[in-house]
Amino acid sequence: MNILIVTGLSGAGKSGALRVLEDMGYLCVDNLPSGLVGNFVELCRSNDPPVERAALVIDSRASVFRFSTERLFQALDMLSDPHEILYLDCSNEVLQRRYNETRRRHPMHDDALAGILIERELLEPVKERANYIIDTSDMTPRELQRILEKTLSAKGAGKSFRLVITSFGFKRGIPLNSDIVFDMRYTANPYYEDTLRNLSGRDKPVFDYVMSDPLVRKHLDTLTEMLKELIPAYEKEGKRRLMVSFGCTGGRHRSVAMAEALYERLRDMGEVTIEHRDLAIEAESISERFEL
Repeated sequence: MNILIVTGLSGAGKSGALRVLEDMGYLCVDNLPSGLVGNFVELCRSNDPPVERAALVIDSRASVFRFSTERLFQALDMLSDPHEILYLDCSNEVLQRRYNETRRRHPMHDDALAGILIERELLEPVKERANYIIDTSDMTPRELQRILEKTLSAKGAGKSFRLVITSFGFKRGIPLNSDIVFDMRYTANPYYEDTLRNLSGRDKPVFDYVMSDPLVRKHLDTLTEMLKELIPAYEKEGKRRLMVSFGCTGGRHRSVAMAEALYERLRDMGEVTIEHRDLAIEAESISERFEL
């Protein structure tokens, strides 16, 4: 497991950096007390499958837990997993302007400049130990994104683009993170076939039933070619994650089959994952209705 500690001055862009890291495939946790690092790593290691990489924001907001650089270093030195520190810096003037514009209180002091100076001194030992230091004073969010991707992807920390293919049932709502949604309710529903009802789109009889529709096969071909063209265009514009969702009534048959078919075609295009949001819960629902 690779661990990236994200720290630095409040207002320097840690929240934005965390969003970029999440799109790069990191499991991200914000404002984690340093005393819980070990427990968190054990939880990730015992997961099935184990978490491969995680980004943890640890900064002065944890002062309620008596944050200190010594405690942070002790927690990191006890880890057997490889870890690195990313430190986000920024000039006092820019930080003060950002706090004045947002009218937010600095976590270290009611006066923004006083809080900045206190925090800078507190985190100086962390900065000295950092593997990466990025000054965001003159950066836009897009520029920070590009620098993070260039820096961390070169280390093999993550791939530049993630394609997430998911199935769902419309009766439970569209997944909120969907970028592209396709409605599979135009093709015949295997639910009404007695021999297929209790199977899913991952089973060959249902998969073959759905794919026997020439219109489904045509749309699969079209969608495959479309995504092969769209993904490089999205990357060029700075998008690093695309979620393509297939929906049917329950999320067990047609949407699952189509998601599986697209996954097989695109699984070699970088980091591609597949999820079936409602498959398990729909199986339970069918069992209850028919007392299986």
